[in-house]
Amino acid sequence: MARFVEKPLNVVEIPDSDDEGGDRPSRPEVQNSATIESDDRRLENRSFWKAGAFEIGPTKWNPSQGELEHARVHPKFLHSNATSHKWAFGAIAELLDNAVDEINNGATFVKVDRIYSKRDNSPALLFLDDGGGMDPEGIRKCMSLGYSTKKTNNTIGQYGNGFKTSTMRLGADVIVFSCASRNGRATQSVGLLSYTFLRRTGQDDVIVPMIDFDVSKHWAEPIVYSSLDDWSTNLKTILEWSPFGSKEDLMQQFEDIGSHGTKIIIYNLWLNDEGIYELNCDEDDEDIKLRDEASRLAKVSKKAAETQAHISYRILHSLRAYASILYLRKFKNFKIFLRGKLVEQYNIGDDLNYPQQVTYRPHVSSMKEAAVETTLGFIKEAPAIGITGFNVYHKNRLIRPFWKVTSDGHSKGYGIVGVLEANFIEPAHDKQDFERSSLFSRLEMKLRQMQMDYWRHHCHLIGHKPDPGLLRKMQKVSTMPLHAQGERVNQTSAGLAANPRLDFSGSQMGSHGRTIYNNDIPILQAPPGFETGFDQDVAYGDGSRDIDQICDENIQLFMRCEEYVQKENELKTTVEDLEKQVMETKRKCAEISSRLELLRRQKAVR
Repeated sequence: MARFVEKPLNVVEIPDSDDEGGDRPSRPEVQNSATIESDDRRLENRSFWKAGAFEIGPTKWNPSQGELEHARVHPKFLHSNATSHKWAFGAIAELLDNAVDEINNGATFVKVDRIYSKRDNSPALLFLDDGGGMDPEGIRKCMSLGYSTKKTNNTIGQYGNGFKTSTMRLGADVIVFSCASRNGRATQSVGLLSYTFLRRTGQDDVIVPMIDFDVSKHWAEPIVYSSLDDWSTNLKTILEWSPFGSKEDLMQQFEDIGSHGTKIIIYNLWLNDEGIYELNCDEDDEDIKLRDEASRLAKVSKKAAETQAHISYRILHSLRAYASILYLRKFKNFKIFLRGKLVEQYNIGDDLNYPQQVTYRPHVSSMKEAAVETTLGFIKEAPAIGITGFNVYHKNRLIRPFWKVTSDGHSKGYGIVGVLEANFIEPAHDKQDFERSSLFSRLEMKLRQMQMDYWRHHCHLIGHKPDPGLLRKMQKVSTMPLHAQGERVNQTSAGLAANPRLDFSGSQMGSHGRTIYNNDIPILQAPPGFETGFDQDVAYGDGSRDIDQICDENIQLFMRCEEYVQKENELKTTVEDLEKQVMETKRKCAEISSRLELLRRQKAVR
């Protein structure tokens, strides 16, 4: 047997219930059927959040002869460790990350599907990729806590804990098949991490049975580490506690993999508090849904249902929707298949109205120059739907979807969505949030500033009242003497030409509209006559209709002034072109006159 503490790989250790003070025997042992049935009744409720509540039997700490002292990992730790995933889709994302990391080893696809256990026809989750696979050493690291070979910047995984937390969050048991070729040797490996086996056999240490085959010579030859008896015991345990009751069924699983890749089957899936499977695969043949969340959203009103049809809500209960935005950049030679259908990747930043690029350069001592490019704009459904927030990625992986940086009840910013990749801050272990640090706090503050700044200069484009601060500035322009007003309009127009983000023309903004924050300070200022700070809110009472009309007229006058300035610039350009043509015509006339004068003189001489 393999245990997390690498001690011998092929030994099953079962505590002797009759001898609390004796040495721990090293022999295969299975509790009698009566004990198992009694334990099975105690485990009747298979809700994940209640699965950690079971009695711990007597534990013997005296090591056997020749055995080194070591810290044990009790099976209950598997459950408590998995509670880091509050959300089942977060656990699935971890397994998708492992497949995506295999792109570096030639992976071209990962398949996620619902299958059925051959043993009892219960549903199970399948993950299959064609990456480099794991050799016997690799699968042991995969099954162990804290081991990770992913040390490069182009991999998502880094902690060596995701496989254990994610699989145990989705089901009580997981079996892994992997094919690999290393140093000229082709291998097939099987590993079983079974919470059910550990609990029902009364283990006080995490034990993982594994078997390996050398298939370099086109037949499966067992790889034995200690003795053939131990290898056979591992095989027997796997067949007893996995969905496959025979060695033939077990070996048949490698046929789907081929020469390299990994196949993961999670079974004994967790139930919700009502005793129904947490993951719903029956409602949609092409999707996997979270049953409780989908049921909650089904009870909302018709108006709320329109809002919850937006992807920001669908990702909460639809795995297909969540997987579609899980990675920022679209894969070129890699595909995700969910229940037999390709997942179409989607970046909401490509689908925004009036998009704007904002560059933020944070203080990061470990990086010489960290620049974060943020795309923000209004969603297509604005202002009818008030979705707002930032999709924040780390190393191409979505960490915080639709992160709302403004407080609840704050109407400014509704409809504004942003997308950015923040590689300068570290994600939490479940990759559903970021570590709380000063960098995180400054990022949150800067995103709030970006959102409010964008709202000030663009809210009128989707039908909201213009920002009061900008209106006051324009009112100042309208009350100036005529000659000073013309100078201010010219200055403002020049500023608008230099800084398109202040454009009020209503035309769609492109990526040329930019704001740059250098070391947390905005270095592109608004043109004269405009403020970059945040003005105090101006309340519009019921009796402010005349003021609103005046404000609207000011906006219209401002836009007409800008149109006239643009026409004036066009006329100036036309005049300059005409003047050039006149000069060219005069030059040609002088040249012709010179030639005629020369011909006249030549004729007179003759």
